[in-house]
Amino acid sequence: MNKTALRALLRERRALIAPESHGFSRPSGQGRRARGLSQHQVDQLLHRTLGTYHRLESGNYPNPPTTLLRDVARLFGLNEQEWVSLCRYALLQDPPGPLHPTSGKEIPGVWQEAVEGIRHIAYVSDASWDLLAHNEHFAALFPGRNVPANTMRWMLLDGREVLTNWHTAWAPLVLPQLRAALATRPEDEVLRQIEKEILADPEVAPLYTAGAAFPHPDGDERPLLHAEFGPGWVTMCAAQPMTAPGARLIILVFHPGEKRSHVRAPMLRAF
Repeated sequence: MNKTALRALLRERRALIAPESHGFSRPSGQGRRARGLSQHQVDQLLHRTLGTYHRLESGNYPNPPTTLLRDVARLFGLNEQEWVSLCRYALLQDPPGPLHPTSGKEIPGVWQEAVEGIRHIAYVSDASWDLLAHNEHFAALFPGRNVPANTMRWMLLDGREVLTNWHTAWAPLVLPQLRAALATRPEDEVLRQIEKEILADPEVAPLYTAGAAFPHPDGDERPLLHAEFGPGWVTMCAAQPMTAPGARLIILVFHPGEKRSHVRAPMLRAF
């Protein structure tokens, strides 16, 4: 636990909340003059035992439950980055999931311009793999430039003719990503619908139910059939927009040829 950082974050955000906004009256005579909610008022609003919040803010609550942290974060109006900081300060680990179910569903509009400026195949999808932004190189990848609305559904159900060696090079590596996403976003209707469609598909269902480890796509190389350039390989670069946890920027560096003949770039390290 990082007591100093935890105390600073909670005190700062608690001070921004007017007691009157939650039905409390501010004392007019002698007594407390501090800005914002009192620690006792936080306990009342969260329906916690008196002194619970004081223990948290003072750093005297080892391993506080994430339910308490989530309730405090929502009461204080924390954003997703502040939620991550709160969990890191209090638990020394990242949160088990997003603070709000709607997080990861939108990104700043400038991302479209940024993606258009990338000379490789590039796109951004949200936490449900719905497409948010893409460039012309991405559109050219598909027959008729018919860009899919959801890249997860396309990779697992609709894109088998484009994704070479789909049964071995794509499906077993993509399915665990869906499973991992559902573990942190169990109420996501889009992901649940994709899972339902997968379980109804006799070709994909056995691969999904078999289970597998979660391989992150960053740096991976996979074969595909480009609509304009024919057979080739793509090397994946994956990143996440900071304001949208669960969303992802994917850049695909395309190398033509049925066989993987290009030299793989070495790892980059600062010396």
